[in-house]
Amino acid sequence: MKKQNIISTILLGLGIGLAAVSVAQDGNVTPVRKGSLTFNVGAGIGAEYHSNYYNSAFGTKAAIEAGVWQAGPGVVTLGAEIGTSFSDGGHEENYKTNTFVVAGRSAWHYGWQVKGLDTYAGLSAGVGFHHYQYNKNGNVSQSEAIPVFGGFVGASYFITPTFGFNVEAGYDITQIQGGIILKLR
Repeated sequence: MKKQNIISTILLGLGIGLAAVSVAQDGNVTPVRKGSLTFNVGAGIGAEYHSNYYNSAFGTKAAIEAGVWQAGPGVVTLGAEIGTSFSDGGHEENYKTNTFVVAGRSAWHYGWQVKGLDTYAGLSAGVGFHHYQYNKNGNVSQSEAIPVFGGFVGASYFITPTFGFNVEAGYDITQIQGGIILKLR
């Protein structure tokens, strides 16, 4: 089993575990509620799509989500994400790769009775436009569209009613990232 699959499985299990524990909590103080609209953007370690040759991949991701329905003590969101994961190097000669991803995403959000805190776990699915090239006995270059699926857990802390900081981990354009979040509605 690949390293990123193991990490993804652990993070997804953690997210499901957190969701199960949170059902026992009372009330909803999360900043993300039914009818809310959030936008987050961040950067971090990129996911290794369709390749075993990455060397410290870098990734960026932006996501927008709308709170669509109440689910127990939390809220389910639906939205979209866009981002890229790229690397320059690896154990092949002059190996370079990048994957541009467009995907839909859904998450379950809960605030743990802490003002300004939002925690969540979710899944994504979409398409990646993957390109790689390297020089080994001639120049090799290939582009292709690939299906992409992701799982993630995250947390946001709002320092004002509309602005906060966000971290996310999993296998979803980035493996781990930090950034900002805005509550638009």
